[in-house]
Amino acid sequence: MSKSAIFCLIFTLALSLPARADSSREDDVRRVQESAEVFQEIMNTPDKAIPQDLLESAKCIAIIPAEKKFAFFVGGDYGKGVVTCRTGRGWSAPLFLSVGGGSFGLQFGGSSTDLILVFFGEKGLHKLLSDKFQIGANAAAAAGPVGRHAAAGTDIAFHAQILTYSRSRGVFAGVSLNGAVIQPDETGNAAMYGHEANRENILNGKVAVPAEAKALVEAIEKGSHGPAASPAHVAPGKSG
Repeated sequence: MSKSAIFCLIFTLALSLPARADSSREDDVRRVQESAEVFQEIMNTPDKAIPQDLLESAKCIAIIPAEKKFAFFVGGDYGKGVVTCRTGRGWSAPLFLSVGGGSFGLQFGGSSTDLILVFFGEKGLHKLLSDKFQIGANAAAAAGPVGRHAAAGTDIAFHAQILTYSRSRGVFAGVSLNGAVIQPDETGNAAMYGHEANRENILNGKVAVPAEAKALVEAIEKGSHGPAASPAHVAPGKSG
């Protein structure tokens, strides 16, 4: 391997370090706020947003704001975000997660991309409760349709466990994320909820929604026409 290729490899690995760093409560709050903004901005353009009937049947919705992508001699991508799931009391408190993947090739450049993943059925929830899973290999995924009526007649949308979307440079569209690996961000979850809170309790609605996440949950409830969370389900700060 040439010196230039080695340099590119080292530089690429250095860029990925922030994604693997521990998350603080400040990081959590910023991530939740950015996720709420991403979802609201996309849903405020209904002709290009996620179809309403798909959101109404969604079990979980994950948002990864401004996912960092890079591509040099070895390409890859990473990002940190949140996921919330529908419960009998409304949408759950957000679980913090990370997504990463890789590609090999002579690529140069980079971009910043928002991602949204829509999960259907209990299988999608079970995947989120695992240590990690790979999109495409462990869960069937497809690029999601957009627009007010785009879901009608879109057969692939109803056979996938996950529909995946991206927004880059203002353009929102379905995207293939096969090969990407999703796993919980345990340091982020501990920073927000404490070490005693586990993934299942968070996504099943047994952990109160932090005040900082109220705007995100309300935006998703509005976008999905889901049941509103009761006032007792919103906490003023850290909860367990």
